[in-house]
Amino acid sequence: MKGINVGIVGMGTYLPNNVMTAKQISDATNGVWSEEAVITKLGIKQKRLAGPEDGTQEMGARAAKKCLENTGVDPLDIDVILCIGEEWKEYPLTTSACYIQDAIGATNAWGIDVQNRCCTCVSAMKIARDMLMADDEINTIMVCGGYRNGDFVDYTDKNMSMMYNLSAGGGAIILKKNYGKNLLLGSKIMSDGSLSRTAGVEIGGIAHPFNKDNIEEGYKSLRLLEPQKMKDRLNEVSMPNWYHCIDESLRQADLTRADIDYLDVLHMKRSGHNGMLADLGLTPEQSIYLEDYGHVGQIDQILSLELALKEGKVKNGSVVCMIAAGIGYVWSANIIKWGK
Repeated sequence: MKGINVGIVGMGTYLPNNVMTAKQISDATNGVWSEEAVITKLGIKQKRLAGPEDGTQEMGARAAKKCLENTGVDPLDIDVILCIGEEWKEYPLTTSACYIQDAIGATNAWGIDVQNRCCTCVSAMKIARDMLMADDEINTIMVCGGYRNGDFVDYTDKNMSMMYNLSAGGGAIILKKNYGKNLLLGSKIMSDGSLSRTAGVEIGGIAHPFNKDNIEEGYKSLRLLEPQKMKDRLNEVSMPNWYHCIDESLRQADLTRADIDYLDVLHMKRSGHNGMLADLGLTPEQSIYLEDYGHVGQIDQILSLELALKEGKVKNGSVVCMIAAGIGYVWSANIIKWGK
């Protein structure tokens, strides 16, 4: 609605203490990937590993508490919780948003889980903006969740090298109606359903249920289900779709690529990261490569923005281009103008 703005109040993250190093990843591949290649090509110096106490819902709750601490927002002022936590969680068929609501004391809120794989944060921020602009009774929304899909990775599966970076952690970000600063000005999302079943956890669902013989395999069955189809289609459409999302979200914000000051981007292989910066006319200093964190799924965008603020890469007047992609396949971009 005209005259309404939506701004980011602040954020918080939670990262487990345990790490898996490039050397350990190399060892897990039985030496197929050398330590040097893991670092230079896959772009992973280390990534976080969830401990027994680091459940998906619990990590989301810890990040949400940190976000409240960082922002000073009263949990009673939160109207909606959009949980971006993954489906791999403590108890299947429980609602993560409700767990986090109770954990942080947001008794006036209602919550719902949303899913777009590694695109969920950007998608949920668009949903939050649209809700805030459309509903007079919603003023404050928390987007939050946890991620540990790396549990399913089989490092001996050569097709899975693109997911060796899967990490663990939680993130939370609060958006508020008419906040007057840190404005979310544009969003664009695209999806290609022809890729919907080219990647996923193969065993443990209705199609291939667990049985007494496949339990061990099932818990390491995050796979490329149609690797050639996925590779061919992504080579054809992925970058054009991503750049379309960036350009459309910039158009909505009355900005152009030349206005981007910081690229808030998920972890990907090093050459892809550097290539995207070059295509957008940006320098390495205008982004943060998450080589010391790995790919914390949809939490990457919150983590990158938090790190950029701490390092002074985002400050008053900075235009932030926040991008993500997720298996399914989905591409997205948000444009944020930081400061007043």
